[in-house]
Amino acid sequence: MNRLFHLMLAGLLITALSACGTRIGTEQSDQSENAEAIEPAAGSQREEPAEPDGETKRAKEQEEQAMKEDSSFNFETKTVMLNSGYEMPIYGIGTYSLTGEVCVDSVTAALERGVRLIDTAYMYHNEESVGQAVRNSGIPREEIFVITKLYPNQFSQPEAAIEEALQKLDIAYIDMMLLHHPGTGDVEAYLAMEQAVADGKVRSIGLSNWYVEELEEFLPQVNIKPALVQNEIHPYYQENDVIPYIQSHGIVVQGWYPLGGRGYTAELLNDEVISEIAAVHGKSSAQVILRWNLQKGVVVIPGSSNPDHIQENTELFDFVLTEEEMGRINALDRGEKHDWY
Repeated sequence: MNRLFHLMLAGLLITALSACGTRIGTEQSDQSENAEAIEPAAGSQREEPAEPDGETKRAKEQEEQAMKEDSSFNFETKTVMLNSGYEMPIYGIGTYSLTGEVCVDSVTAALERGVRLIDTAYMYHNEESVGQAVRNSGIPREEIFVITKLYPNQFSQPEAAIEEALQKLDIAYIDMMLLHHPGTGDVEAYLAMEQAVADGKVRSIGLSNWYVEELEEFLPQVNIKPALVQNEIHPYYQENDVIPYIQSHGIVVQGWYPLGGRGYTAELLNDEVISEIAAVHGKSSAQVILRWNLQKGVVVIPGSSNPDHIQENTELFDFVLTEEEMGRINALDRGEKHDWY
């Protein structure tokens, strides 16, 4: 009997201890689950400062997105915000082959017709004429945007070349300076332009005749991202792979030879597709081509010494090409370059 009593007592103790252990185990399990639920939040708070790479990446992505947005055209003000922080008109006049009084008269006619973007270069031999027209226009200097370029034969002494451009133009400062095309010493010349920006002599800098391969090699070697890349662009040579690449970097694209260039303009203006679209809108073929560029996000700088043509090239904002019309012009691409750059 005693033995039976002791066995029963031992059983009761084992049962009680087992129940107690179960409660303790359950509580530990609950605490563990709660700790796991809380830990990620607490962990993320503690780790946030310790993840600079992730934060830097997000900040960079936001910056790049902002730059992409800034590089879009404002068709109301007819300007684009450059990544340098300056506004630039989205249409203007090119002065290639215009010299002396012809250049002065052409730029003057353009300024009188509301044009505020003028493109020149050392190799155009007309910086003095452009400067004369700007100074004599009576238009406040800050309302006019002047672009000039350094040629590769100046890259070996870029500081002197920059001073020469400032002296020839004689307009206090240069709004935009470009390297005319790749050449020996181009990185060093670009770095000299960066210093000119720091010195307040030049406001924005960029490149001309640089394509994807050249840009991929060049950009990592400089400190200031180009604000502009200026390339040959027209319906027969569209650069549909290059334009998005440049724009994805927050860089504005500008097209020279927008009407095909000398010796090719007549064929382009008489293209059947372009002529048909022009007739629908009651516009000229030249206006349709220039508008096509603008709607692709390409700044246009057609050259002309004819006041009527200069006026015609400004009347680009009272019509819009449809998506179908843009597609028809896009289909004209031949990959047909009209200059060697």
